[in-house]
Amino acid sequence: MFTQLIDPLDNLTLTCLVALVPVVSLLVMLAVFRLPAWLATLIGSIITFALALWVWRMPLDDGGHAYLYGAATGVWNVDWITIWGMVLFNTLGVSGVFENFRRWLIALGGMDVRVQTMLFAWAFGALLEGLVGFGYPWAVVAPILISLGISDLNAIRIAAIANNAPVSYGALGAPIIALAAVTGYPLLALSGSVGTVVAVLALAPPWVLLYLVSGKEGMKGGWPLAVVGSLGYIAGQYPVARYLGPYLPDVTGAIVCFVALLALLRVWQPKTVLGYGGVPVSAATATQTRGHGLKLGEVLQAWLPFAVLLIVVAAWTGPWSPLPKVSWFKATAVACSSLATSCPTKGNVTAVFNFAPYIGGSAILASWIIVAVLLLAMGRLKGAQLGEVFRRTFHQMWGACLVGVFIFGLAYTFNYSGMAASLAKGFSSMGTAFVIVAPILGFIGVALSGSNTSTNAMFGKFQALVGVQLGMPTLLLPTLNSVGAEIGKPVAPQTASVGVSTSKFVRKEGDVIRHNMGWTFILLAYLILLAIGFYLVAPAVMSLK
Repeated sequence: MFTQLIDPLDNLTLTCLVALVPVVSLLVMLAVFRLPAWLATLIGSIITFALALWVWRMPLDDGGHAYLYGAATGVWNVDWITIWGMVLFNTLGVSGVFENFRRWLIALGGMDVRVQTMLFAWAFGALLEGLVGFGYPWAVVAPILISLGISDLNAIRIAAIANNAPVSYGALGAPIIALAAVTGYPLLALSGSVGTVVAVLALAPPWVLLYLVSGKEGMKGGWPLAVVGSLGYIAGQYPVARYLGPYLPDVTGAIVCFVALLALLRVWQPKTVLGYGGVPVSAATATQTRGHGLKLGEVLQAWLPFAVLLIVVAAWTGPWSPLPKVSWFKATAVACSSLATSCPTKGNVTAVFNFAPYIGGSAILASWIIVAVLLLAMGRLKGAQLGEVFRRTFHQMWGACLVGVFIFGLAYTFNYSGMAASLAKGFSSMGTAFVIVAPILGFIGVALSGSNTSTNAMFGKFQALVGVQLGMPTLLLPTLNSVGAEIGKPVAPQTASVGVSTSKFVRKEGDVIRHNMGWTFILLAYLILLAIGFYLVAPAVMSLK
């Protein structure tokens, strides 16, 4: 069995700096040189693999297997979801159903960009994240915001910032499930600890969203939207996360948020209707957009695809379903962790590809088939239009699919070779100050993998080991790893590849990532303050009872 080297350069500081080369090079290629994400991740994976062989002495055959298992995981666990999610979205677009849905929601909030941002980016984005994840909310929400007069680049940023809080429970709790699997900690306990941090984190993004679309004056006139939007999401998310588990917090949070916002709009409306940038909208224009002109049947048709998606995905992948547990093939590369005290029984690092045929992507495929059949039967979709759906999807998604291959191969190699463990050892020498760094590592992990699930799989175990070595509350560091990955999603290349697929920034993800960085770092600083607060003030919340 390959045993990882903790300090192959005999200088831990230098070793850690070298271990950061893949991360830094990837971000430089995207944000500075503006390379397409698929090309940047390909080059980054080559750099990572070369360093793993040369510096960390990773065996070529085992390391090659680890890379291939990662690449296969990227195809099956991520690309399979995003492809069918985009096919579903394009089907709604080609059939005109999505346009009806957009008109209906706009009519609910009029032309006020603040109301529409809270309904679409915050509430609806959380619902899509909870069901699908992996950049799908960006791809759906950004075109709606663009139709409201927001520029493509700013619309994508708003969708990305709104998508922060729900990410840990995306795709029906996949990131938390992965975190529990690698740490061995109870699933419900981790769900509750992450939910506690997310509940506090979710207080901030609605205010940021109001500022981004309407400025300071718009925030002053629309503050009830931020209060009700954040508290509505938390009221649906927190109890479910803490007491039921990680599968449905985003879904329930989004639904309660929708209800709360619509109830607010029945008793309160902004005094001045504002467009993007805080520019007042004329009374005549605002009045003209109040009616959507749709019949009840057309409104029901507009909601039907989302109802089908919710029912099928929840029934298919929820804890009550045996389908996700079915496995037809599993391949594993095993190494002895350099951080472990005992190998091979408790110190293994594994790179696994598990071909489970009935995963979330298959559920979305089934949802699309049902939706397509229903739309064909109702005359909303014609058979000839299906060709356009697949042509459009291929044009949008080929780059994102390649990113899924290369970024997961990179992440698996980073973890299997011992590079991640070397970073953990170096950072643990900081003592309790590591609580500041833990969310940053989660942030780095999602920048590498594009996936909160993958980040928890990469870094969750060593965060847990560091926590034990430092005597910190058991759940604290793994929790911060997951929530830190939430914050990093707006600058994750894989997510950006999917998120830009419905805009004019296809294969220009570097522009989007650079545009997102400023507010992403502000929210990361906010999370670090929360981390310190939980460690000093409420450590019991992060302890196993």
